[in-house]
Amino acid sequence: MSKINCFTATIDPSLKDKLKADLTSQGFTLTHPPYTHFSAKKEGVSCTLYESGKLTVQGKEMGPFLEFYLEPEILKEFRYTHPEALLQLTPRIGMDEAGKGDFFGPLCIAALYADGGGIQELSKMGVRDSKSFSDQAILKLATELRKKYIYTVIRLFPLKYNELYAKFKNLNRLLGWAHVAALSDLIQKTGCAYAILDQFADKCVVEGFLKQKKLNIELEQRVRGEEDLVVAAASILARAAFLDGMKLLSEEYGMTIPKGASAQVKEVARKLVAQFGKDVLPKVSKTHFKTTKDVDTT
Repeated sequence: MSKINCFTATIDPSLKDKLKADLTSQGFTLTHPPYTHFSAKKEGVSCTLYESGKLTVQGKEMGPFLEFYLEPEILKEFRYTHPEALLQLTPRIGMDEAGKGDFFGPLCIAALYADGGGIQELSKMGVRDSKSFSDQAILKLATELRKKYIYTVIRLFPLKYNELYAKFKNLNRLLGWAHVAALSDLIQKTGCAYAILDQFADKCVVEGFLKQKKLNIELEQRVRGEEDLVVAAASILARAAFLDGMKLLSEEYGMTIPKGASAQVKEVARKLVAQFGKDVLPKVSKTHFKTTKDVDTT
């Protein structure tokens, strides 16, 4: 079980009164901060139920409180204390991408395969959606994943990305092509016939490329697909590839290349153009972004 400092869940509003009564009987002291139904505290544990239905729990005694009361009595599942009981152990490929919303740097697509034992190991490693980790944690986890799992990562640095974007004229079509390319490679490596993709567009986009490749695969496209452990592992590999790519670009051009598409990104783009000329932009950035025009007109 991975250690967390704060547990969060959403509970059925009809359980509010039971929860309040149970906590009172367990010796909790209740207060009523703004935007909450109540906040309850006793030594080692505090929990707050918000008007939205969101419940947060924290404190050094959080574990026993969750395992022996909250999960069996309120949540009716053991997602925190016994996550292995809820695991879907069907061998599968998970797929995700990173860098598509960043002006600078590569677009990275990752596919990772895990069998039942591998899925259990992902749970023990504390794998979850890459957005919940710091960059340092991402790089560390990715190193472990690359040692233990079969995977494919496609990293399209800006020059290649811009060339492909000019061909596809649409980011979702480019993503669909890249995901299917990664999936095809991993199918050849593993023989796996089931995959889950974090859905990014209409399903027909990826399905069209699957038909072109004539791949024998059951592909499930899910919104919030990163909630699946294997997709989450792929998201970590994709994010790590993006971070490594940003580091390489920063080293090549002698300045820190920032993530995202913020005002700071525009400032660095102007510095790059001033130092290396406008021809530098296709080498470091996704030039179809509006940011390119903003930099060109200043």
